[in-house]
Amino acid sequence: MDLMFDISGIGGEKDEFSTSKRDVLKFLKIIGVDSRFISYTPNKIYINNLRFSKFSRKRQTTFNKQYPEIEVVRNSLFQKICSKSSKHLALEIKPNSVVLMPKDNFIVELIMEPYTRKYGVKLVYEGKHDFIVNPLILDDQVNDIFEGIFDGVGLNFNMESGEIYPLINVPLEWINSFLEMDGQKLIENKNKNELAISFSEFLEDVAPQYKENVVKAAEFIEKKLETEQ
Repeated sequence: MDLMFDISGIGGEKDEFSTSKRDVLKFLKIIGVDSRFISYTPNKIYINNLRFSKFSRKRQTTFNKQYPEIEVVRNSLFQKICSKSSKHLALEIKPNSVVLMPKDNFIVELIMEPYTRKYGVKLVYEGKHDFIVNPLILDDQVNDIFEGIFDGVGLNFNMESGEIYPLINVPLEWINSFLEMDGQKLIENKNKNELAISFSEFLEDVAPQYKENVVKAAEFIEKKLETEQ
């Protein structure tokens, strides 16, 4: 049986659940959805991990009977983005920490929102905090590394302690493809160094998976240098 809970009486008690975030998440829990693997917004629920969220089609039907105005987004590209991001965030986020968020960054909002339930973190936009979210993306990190090499100043990592990087291993192409499908504003590279961008474009043609390897190599060199000091 798909549903783990008896929901036979829910249909007749629709008024018991408001459209508040608390009630929406409560209803998801009742029908067997793990809200640690979905991103909540008032108008849409984005599935981060289909298997772990247990948000089956049957559960979606049940959910939409209660909340027909809330769309359930089953976007496979967004799930890939979340999978990439989670591997990095799992090493950076501390339980019950206070995280300072960037303003007006839709993709970061979606990625970070479930961590309020996964790790009990509090997302703030001002005031005291334990960590700061840096929205640095994979493309800019790679271009920063190339820029430092071409300028003769060495490797530019631009990664600081006390910061977390949910997009550090997510390519711009993935982000903008998802944002476009979702009708959101696209983002641009922060690094505008023409030589670095040109070299990145050249490598993209001959070795499409090079970006993560560049970052891994740079991190290895950085750690090697630290141990030798």
